[in-house]
Amino acid sequence: MTPSAVTPSSAVPAPAAVRSLDSPVEPAEQVAPVKPAEPAGIVWPPNDLDSDEPPLETTLHLQQMILLLNCLHWIWKDRNDYFAAGNLTVYYSPRKRKSEDFRGPDFFVALDTQPHPRKSWMVWEEDGKYPNVIVELLSDSTAEVDRTTKKRLYAETFRTPEYFWFDPDGQEFAGFMLVRGQYEPIAPTEQGWLWSEQLQLYLGVYSQMLRFFEADGQLVPTPAEAAIAAQQSAVTAAQNAIAAEQRATQLADKLRELGIDPDTI
Repeated sequence: MTPSAVTPSSAVPAPAAVRSLDSPVEPAEQVAPVKPAEPAGIVWPPNDLDSDEPPLETTLHLQQMILLLNCLHWIWKDRNDYFAAGNLTVYYSPRKRKSEDFRGPDFFVALDTQPHPRKSWMVWEEDGKYPNVIVELLSDSTAEVDRTTKKRLYAETFRTPEYFWFDPDGQEFAGFMLVRGQYEPIAPTEQGWLWSEQLQLYLGVYSQMLRFFEADGQLVPTPAEAAIAAQQSAVTAAQNAIAAEQRATQLADKLRELGIDPDTI
């Protein structure tokens, strides 16, 4: 579409009278900046549209989301049959429209799927698959919705087998398993952990953060924690090797004192 015609008289003010470089310009005579003409027929949307999902409210919420992602990716580093994401929109419109029916869980895992990157999760492009596990991070502004509206949605529409929520500030932690179309609370262990049948991992609070634990109780590390542990293990192994060599030398010396050649033993 071509821009509407603009006449010189309507677009550019008449030039000011010629004056010397030393002559001051009175404020009343200053020329206002010219606003570029906009193409005809274009209606610009308002710039104050609200997002359906609020952003993560604090750096603590962001750290928690990244922590869950990093730990799961680490323990499943040899798997290529899942997709995990944080704060990614799930579109589930029966009419396959991205303008309706969408939610953005703080953290979710979908199993039996390809791990390739996605800008969003569109159910109709994922063979009708919804997340297998969802974790919402509670905050003052979202807690009521997470406990009610989203809980019903995830149970009745998504039919997500497991739903957890955790409050990084208040430390509230709960988990539910889908039983006959309704969420039933997951019984906690003595440590307060909740078993995820879908992930085959425990979820539990450790150092005020929600973490994964293996079936034997081992904490699932982040890549950084795993690297530190591997380094410490290597140092310990080296120290043990040195100690063993020192003990062998001492034993050989003792045998020689007794007149026994250790090389003949």
